Amino acid sequence: MDLILILGPMKSGKSFDLISRFASLQYAEIPFKIFQPEKNTRDQSVWSRNGVSLGAEKISDLRAIKKEELKVAGIDEIHMFNDEDAYIIEEMLKRGIKVIASGLDTDYKGEMFPVIKRLLSMGPKHVEFKRAVCEICKNPDAVYTQVYKNNEPILTGIPSIIPEDGSYVYKPVCRNCFLRK
Repeated sequence: MDLILILGPMKSGKSFDLISRFASLQYAEIPFKIFQPEKNTRDQSVWSRNGVSLGAEKISDLRAIKKEELKVAGIDEIHMFNDEDAYIIEEMLKRGIKVIASGLDTDYKGEMFPVIKRLLSMGPKHVEFKRAVCEICKNPDAVYTQVYKNNEPILTGIPSIIPEDGSYVYKPVCRNCFLRK
């Protein structure tokens, strides 16, 4: 079955794209569900900054999906799952379940998340790389998410996955404005 990935930096419209792919399924007789990692403390549903949302079930890992009888599964914030969870997605695809996943492709250091690498190696049917407006120079080609604390970019010393609890500020930035260690 199909694997579709929606990837990009913060504020690039990934959640809106995911919601738009599932909104019409609410009215069809197609069994579907959207899942989010429990690590996502920002919200209780898939929420887009432009004001739309769609319900999601919080799970600790993707094994929770294995028992579901679905035709389509959505996974929000896929980068927050570990790379072993990609094998669960592969099992779902073999069972004929369409999987649409959205999330960041790279961490604050500009390195691709391991789960994203695994998913890309599965040969997805479609990969959409979203772009945002750089919050530094306003270039509409931001591809990275820079993490800030006290208005200073964090370049090292924190885990790749950090909660959005107000301790840090996340900014989409272009290649020219992205700072590396």
